[in-house]
Formats: sequence, C-alpha cells, structure tokens
Amino acid sequence: MRATSRQDQREFFERNILVQSERPRARRYPFVTNIEITDVESETQTNEQTCDLSLFGCGVNTQSPRPKGTRVRIRIVHTGATFVAQGKVAHAGKSMRMGVVFSKIEPHQQLVLEKWIAELREMQGAKLVRG
Repeated sequence: MRATSRQDQREFFERNILVQSERPRARRYPFVTNIEITDVESETQTNEQTCDLSLFGCGVNTQSPRPKGTRVRIRIVHTGATFVAQGKVAHAGKSMRMGVVFSKIEPHQQLVLEKWIAELREMQGAKLVRG
C-alpha cells in the first residue's frame, strides 16, 4: 500500500473544495412567478419570470440577462405575500436565463422566503408519494 504524500492530500482537498463551490448551497425548487428586477447602478427596472427558488437565490428567465456581478434589487409577489431582497447576478449564460444570489434579506423577508420554501418542499414531497 502506497503512502499518500502531502502533495496528493493537498490536491485531493483542492479538488473537493472546487467541486463543492460549484454546487448550489441549497436545494432548488421549481418556482414560476413574476419577479421585478432593478439594476442598482442604473435603476433600470424589468419584469421577468422566475424558474426556480432556493434559500440562497433564484433562477430567472429573461430576455436580457445582466452581466455576472450586477447588483440588483428584487421583488417577488406570490400567493398574496411579497419578498424583497438585494442580490447579485451569479451567472448569466448565452441562454435567456440568469442566476441571482440573495446578498441581503431583512429578517421579516427571510420568513416569507422560508415559508415559500417549506410549501415548495411539501408540494414536491406530495408528488413523490403519489408517484
């Protein structure tokens, strides 16, 4: 049996860290509703549609994706509740989709988000049970 060198161990841990950082931090749930996005720098506002939601961000279907790193304010209204947060565009591909990571959420807004996630988790669990 070959002894593992420090170099081998370091490379192993670096690969694991890289893989973990590319994975989402929380489960994403399908979530389609309107989202109002305001570019913080230009104050340009657009109305788009979400495609998924997690505790840390959301996916957005858009006709004009903003560049990665763009700071935005978002507003989502769903089932009579409103969620407002600050965020940043985490990725924007060539497709008409971009990912927004939430960077600042007020405590009362966090409760709205957690309630929606709990409802989505419950709905998905019910679908799995019905099979």
